[in-house]
Amino acid sequence: MSDLPRSAVARTAKLASLPLGVAGRTALGIGKRIGGKPAEAVAAELQARTAAQLFAVLGELKGGAMKVGQALSIMEAALPEELAAPYRATLTKLQDAAPPMPSETVHRVLADQLGPRWRTSKFIEFDDTPAAAASIGQVHRAVWRDGRPVAVKIQYPGAGEALMSDLAQLARVARVATAWVPGLDVKPITEELRARMGEELDYDLEARNQRAFVRGFRDDPEVVVPDVLVHSEHVIVSEWLDGTPLSRIIAHGTQEERDRAAALYLRFQVVAPARAGILHADPHPGNFRITADGRLGVLDFGLVNRLPHGMPASIGRLVSYALAGDAATMARGLREEGFVKSTMSIDPEDLLGYLSPFIDPLRHEEFTFSRSWLRGMATRVQDLRRPEFRVGMKLNLPPDYVLIHRVWLGGIGVLCQVGGTVPARDIVLGNLPGADWDLIPAAVS
Repeated sequence: MSDLPRSAVARTAKLASLPLGVAGRTALGIGKRIGGKPAEAVAAELQARTAAQLFAVLGELKGGAMKVGQALSIMEAALPEELAAPYRATLTKLQDAAPPMPSETVHRVLADQLGPRWRTSKFIEFDDTPAAAASIGQVHRAVWRDGRPVAVKIQYPGAGEALMSDLAQLARVARVATAWVPGLDVKPITEELRARMGEELDYDLEARNQRAFVRGFRDDPEVVVPDVLVHSEHVIVSEWLDGTPLSRIIAHGTQEERDRAAALYLRFQVVAPARAGILHADPHPGNFRITADGRLGVLDFGLVNRLPHGMPASIGRLVSYALAGDAATMARGLREEGFVKSTMSIDPEDLLGYLSPFIDPLRHEEFTFSRSWLRGMATRVQDLRRPEFRVGMKLNLPPDYVLIHRVWLGGIGVLCQVGGTVPARDIVLGNLPGADWDLIPAAVS
């Protein structure tokens, strides 16, 4: 257990140790190969050690460093298997576990936020061992004064300074930082996190977000959100939610469990804006679990996108035009929404050809989201030699859609990790505002 390193110099030095560690192990590996050790064995050993260092450093720093690690964990499914495999277990651990802070620090925060007699006035029992430790806070199990099991979420002292320091440093070394997990671009992740970090640190705001979800999904047969009992600037006490973490289903679930979890997860992301007026914008698996009665339990509401009128109806209309093969109307709609700038020339048919594979899951009654499918998509749009790359370079992402885009991209990454077969067509088109069933052709068998 340890407190967050508070010094910007200390945190920067630890972050810098990651690419330096990679370089050192590479040099050591070359020496072993000269000494006769097989190249494949050397590469596997280097990647395993790098992955172990990745968890140790990002987990200890928490803050923005760990936030980036969690974001990377969502998209490992898009990487080639030979690159992703050594890092998968390490990045998964960052989704819902990290080295915790000492009990003395926990008690100090609770005394400051809930009063000096917090243990006897607020709780019947309080477990000093954290149930989960993540990027800016950790969760302890306790029994509230009325006998209810509760989760006590406590923000790390110095989490704000840590976030600011880490994200500033990571933005500067983003190009080097790709050495941590080859093939992933850290820069856009750090930019998005920097833009939203103020909201993440405000536990009063997070509690209000959580209560909005509670109202939106009260008595829902498929989704459960734990209610908030009390909150302050750095502490949230809410009902305890038991269940199987989504990360465990990703690692060990049966196909039936994967199918059920994927369908619940997809439905929640689609219907939440209409039900709660908010899009849950932190899609990594550590925030979700499957309860004993088969519902999707949802946690962590610090990062959201407020959509008081639900998802924009323009998305449903554009998807309908694309599914119908109406390239001209789709291209005109994309221009009107700002996805294609007025100064940019682009052939509607080329644009439809670029976008069609992305909506292919909506053409079938059921679709299996898989790592191989996502890797194929990533290769298709990132290959400089392919025409799709040139089309993609002409597209623009309007400010109102930035967070929606990131959540959907991350959600697809999670679905591909889960590997479930789901009725995506009915779930998405049946709940997406603006979807026009009169335009949408029949499902492909």
